[in-house]
Amino acid sequence: MAYEVGDPIVYRKAKRSDSPGPRAMDIQPEGKGEEYTYLVNKYWLVQEVSEDHLIARTRRGKRIEVRLDDPYLKPASLWDRLFKSHLFPDA
Repeated sequence: MAYEVGDPIVYRKAKRSDSPGPRAMDIQPEGKGEEYTYLVNKYWLVQEVSEDHLIARTRRGKRIEVRLDDPYLKPASLWDRLFKSHLFPDA
């Protein structure tokens, strides 16, 4: 997939805590069940693209570097663009 500056992307980020939030997916209890590992979709915009990675901007203005071959990276679907547009940073 060729990404361009300004493209909305979805990154599925692995997290760990004792209380997963409402957007948590694939929730798995750890060892004794005191904590959980789970995935959360992050909605970002592409800021820069190079040969093997891209720089994305988060809603709070952070710059995140992601490898283009990362399996958790995908372009935003039409569904994401229409119904979750409020989760992406402003262009």
